[in-house]
Amino acid sequence: MELHIVIQGRKDLAGQLYRQLRDSIESGRLAAGVQLPPSRLLAAQLGLSRKTISDTYSRLTYENFLVGKIGRGTFVNTLNAHPRRSPVRSELASQKRVQTWQNISLPLHHPTLEGTLRGDFIGGATAKAQFPHDEWRRCTHYALRQISQTRGFYSQPEGVPPLRHAIAGHIAFARGVKCTADDVVVCNGTQQALDLIARVLIEPGCTVVMEDPGYTPARLLFASHGAHVTSVPVDEEGILVEQIPDDAHMIYVTPSHQMPLGMPMSLARRQALLEKARRIGAIIIEDDYDSEFRYEGRPTDSLQSMDTFGVVAYVGTFSKTLLPELRLGYAVLPAALLDAVIKAKQLTDWHTSTLPQWALAKFINEGLLNRHIRRCHGIYAGRRERILARFAGDLSPWLEAIPCTAGFHMAVMFKVPINLPLLVELARKVEVGLYPLTGFYHRAHPRDGLMLGFGAIETLDIDPALDRLREVLEQIT
Repeated sequence: MELHIVIQGRKDLAGQLYRQLRDSIESGRLAAGVQLPPSRLLAAQLGLSRKTISDTYSRLTYENFLVGKIGRGTFVNTLNAHPRRSPVRSELASQKRVQTWQNISLPLHHPTLEGTLRGDFIGGATAKAQFPHDEWRRCTHYALRQISQTRGFYSQPEGVPPLRHAIAGHIAFARGVKCTADDVVVCNGTQQALDLIARVLIEPGCTVVMEDPGYTPARLLFASHGAHVTSVPVDEEGILVEQIPDDAHMIYVTPSHQMPLGMPMSLARRQALLEKARRIGAIIIEDDYDSEFRYEGRPTDSLQSMDTFGVVAYVGTFSKTLLPELRLGYAVLPAALLDAVIKAKQLTDWHTSTLPQWALAKFINEGLLNRHIRRCHGIYAGRRERILARFAGDLSPWLEAIPCTAGFHMAVMFKVPINLPLLVELARKVEVGLYPLTGFYHRAHPRDGLMLGFGAIETLDIDPALDRLREVLEQIT
């Protein structure tokens, strides 16, 4: 890679080089520890004499901007590194729009490695220790071989055919979804699938319906496209269909494991929702984010499998079954949306990285995904039972769990008045991460409770973390 230096004319060559290198170091464009090109190579690049380069390096070394390391080369001195200067900000013609994005408060941030707590009940995170690294590494090597055989062109925006076939077979088997590979679009996680559908369906001011409480990042995403987001309450059977307005263009629901409360949508409510969408011409987005982990009762059909009107867009993810870092998800789209969403996908990022696509296709086809799900299911089931036992036991004076049959988070509600911010603060001081339900509510009156994830916390850490929770509760109530 060439170092970006521009020499103009034939005057003051050494001065031009010196000033540009020094400015680059002081501004932070050349970061501390960066190695500079050898003098012979830089001289050839710039058309200067090697002596001019060597003299400039020597001057900057004398001034402690550079440091020479015998046998290795010349580097930006870490002892004299300057922080990057903030650029001068100009008033933008689109400043109001930019400010709108800056003011968005994004929830559900996952902690960095340095910020991880020992007893963290964060939702949406998986048991990374259980991830089959050896099997995935072998599938990745296979993917590299597949890519080496291509001609270096861009791939299909809808995804590589082997993965689309594998996804169609997997979700037909596991969730009863009615589709072929041609109906599947591979995405960078659920959030991109939602964004693509929103781009196709939403016009500024149109009505999008969300459950309340519901998945806040989806609500913020739809609003960012200019939608008027209407929040409709839920009860123990799911969204209250009769309160969905007739001008809705899109209805977003989590029928298999309501986010965040956890109850499934009843059969009668599902049928009513499908009929409502057909009558008003709305598309239903079914976000089936973690229902492959089911612990009791009979499996429920996906909403898409009941759809005879072509109104359901089924969205799924591998973030919950594998790893969030892989950023692999998919959408199964009705005929009315498919071509438009594929074109939106191509315009936004052309296609999802093909390396993990090929790897995942092999992973699914060899039965490794189902094996991994079965292994994690047993682990999550044990964690769920342990947590439920504690809330039915020594934690019952303060909290009760809302029954849930799927996924790896549950909602727990307070039986007594509680200072939630204080509870969260004190819990973090004893290495326990707690997450209030408040942030999932939009218009409905928030209930005091917690979303308790048990995917990431180790099984042996659950009881010590809940012991500390009890101690904090005893302290503040």
